[in-house]
Amino acid sequence: MTRYFLGFDVGATKSHALVADEAGQALGFGQGGPGNPMDIGHHAFAELLRVLTQEALVSAGVDDKDIAGVGFGIGGYDWPSQRGPMLEAIRPLALRAPFEIVNDAIIALLAGASQGWGVAVIAGTSCNCWGWDQDRRVGRMTGFSWLGEGAGSHELVIRALQAVAREWTRRGQPTRLSEAFVELTGARDTADFLEGLTLERIKVGAEAAPAVFRVAAEGDPVARELILWAGRELGDLAVGVMRQLNLETRVFDVVLAGSFFNGSPLLVEAMREVVHRIAPGARLVRLHVPPVVGGVLLGMEIAGAHTLSVRGPLIESTDRLLASESQR
Repeated sequence: MTRYFLGFDVGATKSHALVADEAGQALGFGQGGPGNPMDIGHHAFAELLRVLTQEALVSAGVDDKDIAGVGFGIGGYDWPSQRGPMLEAIRPLALRAPFEIVNDAIIALLAGASQGWGVAVIAGTSCNCWGWDQDRRVGRMTGFSWLGEGAGSHELVIRALQAVAREWTRRGQPTRLSEAFVELTGARDTADFLEGLTLERIKVGAEAAPAVFRVAAEGDPVARELILWAGRELGDLAVGVMRQLNLETRVFDVVLAGSFFNGSPLLVEAMREVVHRIAPGARLVRLHVPPVVGGVLLGMEIAGAHTLSVRGPLIESTDRLLASESQR
């Protein structure tokens, strides 16, 4: 009898569920909106899981009783004290199969690391970093930027705004970031922009990060240094996890996941320099598959199935499944 596995990727902006068989053939997919339970509440989180599960199972033509293992990657699942409320939200699914819940960075690691262990650096609106060694010991950051772990789009834009203010007040170097933000917001000039920003007439958030990357690509020294700063910060997060797991002398993958890495090659170059200073055997690899693949692999692992041999077929079949879904 064929065994099936169910994986989840529940994130701050979107959520996915995926069903695959033991040969690594992706069969069914479900998608929904934001799912971080710290943002939407546990009742809405539980309802989202129900909808995702139903959509994925129906799409796959699989009954829930045939699911042999389930893996949940959940954004916002950061501390052991949160496990109880997470389990309460999962309980209505009435899962008969063994399952595990992890931070969503771990399923990105499983999806992207060729050996199934290493370090994952996630960078989008903000950032996070977790890792596993071969024995499944965990290394991690706190996941909170105000504790000094921030180098995503939000933090980059804040630093860029500070650079504009420093130029205007003659405390910093000239930068074309000022012109870019004036143009982006429709302000009359830099003074009007800063007045609107401080009086909250003008709003600038993480969505402005592409403007910073563009100005850096045009050669602006201030913007370039901001990109290098972000890369060094992200590299430092990875180094912290490597030290926790004693990976400095090992050969392993550092998985880079999230839209922030699309911004500039300078980002990865700066990361690589920091990482290789501590762990020369680390391989920086971009994640080009949906992290929900890692959720399925986690479900397989929890059920005792061999995962390394099916990772490739699972990635390929997931790409085909999502391509067909997008054409509907």
